[in-house]
Order: sequence, then structure tokens, then C-alpha cells
Amino acid sequence: MDFITGRLMNDTPEEYVRQNVEQSLILEYGYHREQVEVEFPIKVGSGKKRVDLAIFAVGASHTQDNIQLIIETKREGTKRDDRNDGVGQLKSYMASSVNCQYGMWTNGIDRDCLFKSVDAGQHVFLDAIDIPTQGAKKADAPTREYLRAATGQNLLFTFKRCHNYIAGSVGLQKPDAFWELLKLIFCKIEDERSDNEKLEFYVTQSERSSMDLQGRVKARLDRVFRDLVLAKYPTIFKPNEQLEMSGATLAYVVSEMQQYSLLDSPVDVKGIAYEEVVGSNLRGDRGEFFTPRNACRMAVQMINPQANEVILDPSCGTGGFLVTAMNHVLSNIDRKHKNRWSSLRPSPEQQAEWYRERHNYLSNNIYGLDLNPSLVRAAKMNMVMNNDGSGKLFQCNSLEHPHRWPAEGPPPSLLGSVDIIFANPPFGTEITIDDPRILAQYEVGGAWEKTESGFQRRLDRKGEPVLQSSQSPEVLFVERCLQFLKPGGRMAIVLPNGLLNNPGLAYFRQSILRQAQLLAVVDMHRDLFQPRNDTQTSMVLLRKWSEGETAASHGDYPIYMAIADKIGHDKRGNTLNKRAPDGSLLLEHTSRRHRVPGPDGTFEEVEVHTSEAVVDDDLDDIAAAYHAWLTQQMTPARGRGAQGPAT
Repeated sequence: MDFITGRLMNDTPEEYVRQNVEQSLILEYGYHREQVEVEFPIKVGSGKKRVDLAIFAVGASHTQDNIQLIIETKREGTKRDDRNDGVGQLKSYMASSVNCQYGMWTNGIDRDCLFKSVDAGQHVFLDAIDIPTQGAKKADAPTREYLRAATGQNLLFTFKRCHNYIAGSVGLQKPDAFWELLKLIFCKIEDERSDNEKLEFYVTQSERSSMDLQGRVKARLDRVFRDLVLAKYPTIFKPNEQLEMSGATLAYVVSEMQQYSLLDSPVDVKGIAYEEVVGSNLRGDRGEFFTPRNACRMAVQMINPQANEVILDPSCGTGGFLVTAMNHVLSNIDRKHKNRWSSLRPSPEQQAEWYRERHNYLSNNIYGLDLNPSLVRAAKMNMVMNNDGSGKLFQCNSLEHPHRWPAEGPPPSLLGSVDIIFANPPFGTEITIDDPRILAQYEVGGAWEKTESGFQRRLDRKGEPVLQSSQSPEVLFVERCLQFLKPGGRMAIVLPNGLLNNPGLAYFRQSILRQAQLLAVVDMHRDLFQPRNDTQTSMVLLRKWSEGETAASHGDYPIYMAIADKIGHDKRGNTLNKRAPDGSLLLEHTSRRHRVPGPDGTFEEVEVHTSEAVVDDDLDDIAAAYHAWLTQQMTPARGRGAQGPAT
């Protein structure tokens, strides 16, 4: 569905880029739909062409002579110097449109903005930082009030563009370039948060173009990083770290990011952009496959964490589960306080109490552990990007004995004190744990033998448990998660299906079910971790038995089971949308209010109506059905008392 015209369009890579630009024009730059023409015909020499997007002044007739701005969008991978589809095409269109001053060419990742002037009767095309917003006479460094929230995939495109530029201009490997990009993201966030009257995270057109002035940009950003970032985040950055980029590189990257407000951009927009860049740079070789956001959301909705509960992810990766759970709880906190207010605005005392509860939760209730120090650092940054709950993330081996955790790691008392766990532990046939000190901590680290009554630990001649020579980490992780939980605590964990149906692991299932109640099993689609991994997995929910409870005392009990037939993407990672029986796309009509700049420099609230394709994804429905099932289990059946699972 075209964002401007409402017409159905072919789903092509070029159209994907154009739709993101169209959203940006309306929701970020403040243009009205009536000002924009899609595939507008113009005359170029003796021929006729169609420009992807032509923008006109408010109220002006839509003729070629009245075009003010032309945008050409291309599929990702199209080169700037492509003979037919490169920047030269844009220049020819601008030259043929007499009053067109600005133009933009983009393939999503790369972007060129141009300003057209006339010198001695010849068109001259100058590099521009950006295209102007609606009503502005020129594009320049934004002031604080003109920062705008990112929409669609535009922040992701910006991050990728900056990352590629840093890697190419500084000559860094991709992971090193990624860390340099994150330093600048933190500079941007802290500059927005600062009490400074004027922004420091900016670059003017003259600074970007002049080698003599680029030193001012570096001095300005070095100061922001030193005074605002290093001082605030000693657990993320080392005291001697600095920006390893020249003034020229900084000028380009800052000019690409400066128009956005990272604080005001929606959580999903920031999260998708950040996690995509993180995943392409930090995904390791130890079975690390980061959980897709929709799977994280399903697990969080099913577990439904509360503000008074401590959450832990013992293999947190980049923090996907933690960010999702954190924002779930924060939205509940916000809703509770807003319902208490007698007006739209809280009193100073109400606002102070609201902030106090948010701060208390973020400071004390979220824990994350991971073996990979780079992932811990990335997770802390992810938490800061998404509401700042980075205080209790630690680098350590979760499977190691707590007394062998690093001194700067989590407290050993974390065992047995956690209310909720979310986890996607590393798994794979090439990863094994063979350290006897680690294996000795776990029932499933020992050897088992089958008896008439089930399975029991194998003992040596001295009556001591015999250890296995090695064990898969995901097997140990399940038991370690149960050790972390307090009695009655609950968990959602992603497990390979072999743990659930392999006959050789029956002892593992017996051991776990002796310690916990199985609440639910959701068989996830094989493409969940595609395009990188096709392991068949399930989301498993468990509740550790409360004091006095045992598996024997409960006997048989109901278990929620579901199959996720649709997870929103195919094996190549392409988004899948729902379709009607006749094959047409199913559309969701939404209405949102956006703050956009007006032509007189003031701001106005504008209601924007959109129609978007519905992603073909069962996971939210599965979570909703789980809660409906729980309610049914808790309702006494006719003629008898039906006791469902405790949660």
C-alpha cells in the first residue's frame, strides 16, 4: 500500500526503499500528502521520464516548473555512479525542472542530497547535508526543537550508512567500526539529555565541506564524549577511550544522524535499528543466534512480569529479552500512574512518584549475564537506548560455580532469588561443557541409568555421583535457570526440540519435571532463526515448585501446547504478510498523531491515517490464547473443582 496515494504497489526492493522515504517526508519532514506526487511525469530533453517523488509548494499547481524537490529511490545495492540509475539521473531531472533547488538520491543505505544553483548559465550541483523540512528555505543544522522522531526503517538505514562510512574511511574492521558508531550514538543521546541551551551534536554545511573547519567538529564531539559519556558510563567505556575518527569522518556521520531525536523515536524503531546492526557485527561462533523480537514479545506476554519482580537473562546476548520485558513493565507502571491522575498533566508530587517507581525498577530489578564481554557491552548500550536499565548486566559464565564468578560480576546470592527468567541459551552440536567442576553442580551433569521406576543417578563404589564426560550447555542451562529461580518463580526458555523428544535425554526431562511444573510448550516454526540457523526449537515455560509442592503431590495436570505456523518471515528473512483468500493483502488501518513543523516555524499536531500490510505472525495470538486458557483452567468446572496451573 503506497503511503502517499493509498494504491497497492508491487512489493519490490526499490518500493521498500521508496515507502520508507515517503513516511519520512510526511512524518519527519512535515510535508503534506497533497504536496507529493508519486512517479510524476516530466520532460527531459526530447523524452519523457517519471521521477519517483516530486514535491511542490503548498497550494502550487503540480506542473514540472513548480517542482521544488525531487527524490529518486533505488533498490539497495544500486551504485551512486550507475550509468542509468545513479546520482547522474537525479541531476538530469533537477536540471530539467527549472525551479527545483533540492534533490535526494538513495538506495536506502547510501544517500546523496544536492542543492542546485546556476553559475554563468550552467547548473552547479553542491553537496547538501539534508533536504529542507516543509516551509524551511534551506536545510541546516537542526536546533533542539526541530529534532524529529525516526519512522519506519529510516533509522536502520542511517545506522548502516554511518557504519559503512566509518569502516571505509577509517579503514577499520566491521566490529571496530561498530564500536565507533556506538560511541557517537551515545554522544547523540547524552547531548539530547543535557541541560545545555544549544546542541553540541551538529555539523553545518560549511563544516562538512571544509577541511579547515572539520577540526571544530572533532573538538566539539571529543568534548561531548569526554564530559557527557565517559563520566556517565564507566561500566561501558574505559576511562582512556576516545573517538578514533577524524574530523572529516565525524562531520559526515554527525550530519547523517543529527536530525533525529533518539530519545523521542519509538522503542521499536530504535530497537530494530540497533539490533540489526549489532547482529551483523557481533554474532559469534558459540551458538549465538539472537531471539527475534516477536518471539521475545510472545514470551514476555505469556510470563507477564510485574514491577515488583526481579528479571534475569543468564545468556542475555544483546539484551533482546531484557529490553522487551523492561518496556512491558514500564508501560504497566506508566498506565497505573496515568490512571491515577485527575487531569492530563500530573502534579509535581505525582510526577515525582511516577519517576521514582520507574527509576527504582530500572535500577534494581533487571539482571543480565553473558560470557561474551562484547555482547554484555552491547546489551548495556541497548538498554540505554531503550529506557536506561543498564545497571545490573555482567560478564560471567552463568554455568560456573557462583563463587568463581568475577569479583565485579553478579552477587552469588542471585541464585535462588530471581522471580522471572527469560533465556535463549547457546546450543549446538559443536559446543560442549567438559569441566568436572562445572558438571558437578548439576544433576544433569551426572550419569544416569534406567530402572524399573524411571531414571536414577549412577553412583561409584564410594556412593558418589558419577559425572558424564561432557554435556551440552543448553541441558545445563535449564537446571541453572531453575537454581536461579526462587520457589514459585517462572521462566520462558528457547530450547532445541531434541531436548524435548530425544529418547536419550529422558533422564533430563525427568530431572527437570521433578523440580518444576511444565506450564506451556510452543513449537516454533523452523524458520524462526533463519536465515542463519534452521534448528527446530520450542519456547518452554516452567514454574519452579513452591515450598511444600512436589510433582507427586500434583499428579497429572494440564499443559498448554501450541504450534507457531507463522512467525512473520520466511527462511531468507523476508517479511511475510497476511493475504485474503483471493490473494490480496490484508490491510490494517491506523491513525496516529504526529508533531510536525509548520511553514511558519511553529509546530502542530497532525493526525496521519495509514494503511499497512498485516504481518503473518501467530505469536501474539498464541500469547493471548495462553492467557485465555489460564483463565479457563482457573474457573471451576461444572460439578467439580478444576484447579489449573499456578502462575
